[in-house]
Amino acid sequence: MRSRYSAFVHGDVAYLLATWHNSRRPAELSLEAGAKWLGLEIKQHRVTDQNTAEVEFVARFRVGGKAVRQHERSRFVREGGGWYYVDGDVL
Repeated sequence: MRSRYSAFVHGDVAYLLATWHNSRRPAELSLEAGAKWLGLEIKQHRVTDQNTAEVEFVARFRVGGKAVRQHERSRFVREGGGWYYVDGDVL
């Protein structure tokens, strides 16, 4: 989760796509232009079984002078030793 947040901060679309599970990976991804990322708070991490986990987080950023708070519970799956983002629910 933290590495994906860092990728958003640095605009690393290639990393975000590479860490998105292939069953849900979009063909392309565009990031919010001019977003200034302000912080990430991990609220909860829960291992759901040997190869799946959930992370509840709040990411804060500002775009166009407007503050945005992204509160989400994300689901991840482990394959081949790596963790991949599957999907999430906005809370």
